[in-house]
Amino acid sequence: MSFVMSIAAGAVLEAVRNRLLWLAGIVVGIALGLAQFLNQVAITESLQIQLALMAALLRLAAVFIVSTFIITSMVREANDKVTDLLLSQAAPRSAYFFGKYAGYALVGIVLAFVFSLPLAFFAPLEGLAFWTASLACELLIMTAVSLFCVLSLTQVLSAFAATAGFYLLARSMAAMQLIASSALVHDNTVIDDLVGRIVDAIALILPALERMTQTAWLTDAAPSAGAFGLVLAQTAIYVFLIGGASLFDLYRKNF
Repeated sequence: MSFVMSIAAGAVLEAVRNRLLWLAGIVVGIALGLAQFLNQVAITESLQIQLALMAALLRLAAVFIVSTFIITSMVREANDKVTDLLLSQAAPRSAYFFGKYAGYALVGIVLAFVFSLPLAFFAPLEGLAFWTASLACELLIMTAVSLFCVLSLTQVLSAFAATAGFYLLARSMAAMQLIASSALVHDNTVIDDLVGRIVDAIALILPALERMTQTAWLTDAAPSAGAFGLVLAQTAIYVFLIGGASLFDLYRKNF
C-alpha cells in the first residue's frame, strides 16, 4: 500500500510542478472572458448561450489537459528509465498501475472542480453539482483510456491520437447512430442495414459519453437520481474494463 501511495503522490507532485492549476486558471479566465463577450453580443437567451459554450469549452479543456498530462508524463518517465526502476522494485506491477491511476485520477477530480467554478456564476447549484460530478466521472474514464493508450503505444503522438479518437467517437456515437438509421430514401438497402449494425455494435463497446456532463443540466433541470446512477455505473464498468486491459498489457511486456 505504501508503494501505491508513493506512486500516486509522485503523480500529483508532478502535476503541481507542471503548473496544471495555473493552466486551469488561465482556461477559467478565458471562459469567463468569453461569457462576458457573449453577454454583450447575444440578443436573446444570453444566459443559455453563455452556459452552453462555457460548459463545452471547459469540458473539452479538462479532457485535453488531463489526457495530455498523463501521456507526456508516462512517456517521459519511460524515456528516462524511471518506469524500469519503479517496476524493478519488490512490488507487483499492479501496484504501479494502481498508484499511477490513483494519482492521475485525483488530478482529474481536482481539475473537474476547478473548471466548474466559473459556471457557479450562471448555473443553479443543483445542476452544477451533478455536472461537476459527471465531469469527474468522465475524466476518470479518460484517465483509464489515456493510461491504456500510452502503455500500449508508448509514443506521445500515437497515444494522444488514439485517446482523442476514442473520446470523439464516444461523444459523437449517438449522432452517428441517428444518421445511420435515417436513410435518405424510403427503402433501406442491404448496405444501409449493414452500416447501421456496425455502428450499433461499436456503440455497444464504447461508453455513452454524450449522456455525461450534459449542458442541459445547467440550463434546464438537474438529472434524476436514476439517470445519474447510470453515469456512475457506466464509469465503474469502463474504468474496470479499461484498467483490466491496461494491466494485461503491462504484465505481458518485458522491461
